[in-house]
Amino acid sequence: MNVRRHYISTAALAAVTALGLGTLTACSSDSAAAGDTGKFDVVASFYPMAFLAERIGGEHVSVTSLTEPGQEPHDLEISARQTAQLEESDAALYLKGLQPSVDEAIGQSPVATKIDAATLTTLEEHGTEAGGHEEEHAEDEHAEEEHAHEHEHEGGKDPHVWLDPVKYAEVAEGVGKAFEKADPDHAADYRKNTAALVGELNDLDEKFETGLADRKNSVFITTHAAFGYLAERYGLTEEAISGLDPESEPSGARVKELQKMAKADGVTTVFYETLVSDRTARTLAGDTGLKTDVLDPLEGITDASRGDDYFQVMEANLKALQTALGTK
Repeated sequence: MNVRRHYISTAALAAVTALGLGTLTACSSDSAAAGDTGKFDVVASFYPMAFLAERIGGEHVSVTSLTEPGQEPHDLEISARQTAQLEESDAALYLKGLQPSVDEAIGQSPVATKIDAATLTTLEEHGTEAGGHEEEHAEDEHAEEEHAHEHEHEGGKDPHVWLDPVKYAEVAEGVGKAFEKADPDHAADYRKNTAALVGELNDLDEKFETGLADRKNSVFITTHAAFGYLAERYGLTEEAISGLDPESEPSGARVKELQKMAKADGVTTVFYETLVSDRTARTLAGDTGLKTDVLDPLEGITDASRGDDYFQVMEANLKALQTALGTK
């Protein structure tokens, strides 16, 4: 009996890598590899897509994530082994524009079902001034941000739809329909699982709506402009440290701008994420007398994550925002 495949652990990946590329290619037809599990084999590009595939597919799917835990998704370069997995899979689930190497590999792959999450909801542009702040420098800052933010969606569209429970639910519904069409024998279960997941996402949306309703302020600072959809959904304003790599030091001009804004808007916290260094956030916080905390963009789950899955980490994000925004 084939064992259901989960994400590749760091230790397992290291062990496999040590075997050499020739062995990797030879092992691509092993029973544990995508495409030979006796189930509906799905290759997902990174954690938010893999989570959807697992929850919607349930016992009928075998999911392989191309991005290992702890790896920044946009840094991913597709290996020969992963290319072979794609070729042997029944479906590929990805978010076009987030990971160029994945887009290219899936575009060239003969996999029968290609599901682009970016087509299942409406993508928007989110500049650093989104949310109603003054826009006198927005154009220049947005251009700088697009240059620095390596996984900005093609055309300037923000790809981080999974951080808005409502948009993530829209994507889930589209994935469910795609699974039903590709694997009709289990369509009823896919519909049931999708409905359950969408219900949980609606509940999460309500938690954010009520949890952030009574707050002292609405502005939060992040090192990574990933929370535009979340901010828009709940009437918040995200201020990202624009024009910089997440691990770079903030410019003196931007520090002064954020310091002025933080004082005017009652900002208390600079948020950083788990997959990159917190140096930028701590530098800015030290210069402005602010606190630091984690706001997780959920691009991957690691031991450092504040939870074991999407829902747990999102609820941790809610608590962090409540503290920073002074909710009652």
